[in-house]
Amino acid sequence: MSDPVTILVDADACPVKEEVYRVAQRHKAHVRVVSNSPFRVPVSERVKRVVVSDGFDAADDWIADNAGPRSVVITADILLAERCLKAGANVLRHNGKPFDAASIGSAIATRAIMEDLRAGMDGVGGGPPPFSKADRSNFLQALDRVLVKLGK
Repeated sequence: MSDPVTILVDADACPVKEEVYRVAQRHKAHVRVVSNSPFRVPVSERVKRVVVSDGFDAADDWIADNAGPRSVVITADILLAERCLKAGANVLRHNGKPFDAASIGSAIATRAIMEDLRAGMDGVGGGPPPFSKADRSNFLQALDRVLVKLGK
């Protein structure tokens, strides 16, 4: 029997933690909820809260250091996604769109362009679109697909 799949959740500002717990339970996957401050997590042998220091990128560092071929990382952080892809992990955004080798380069470039645009706007701007029911549904389907693939 191979090692269990572990879902690593970049928990700060993650809108799909409850969905992760449900899908993980169905697939008997382990979950690590990583954050700088405590979050309530379900009482389960498979679900563990990992509270790191509030140092810059401490949660990202923990996730990247623990990511690998038998893990699924849930994050919106493009630079963390890149680090985890290099470690062989599967990486999903909160809306279910995967980060992969083909998309990470353009995502990093877009991030840099948007950062430059925001810098010139003096705090005026919209940010990402609101999280929708369709995003939640897409995420559930994407996570299920990845866990089925890793379970084979």
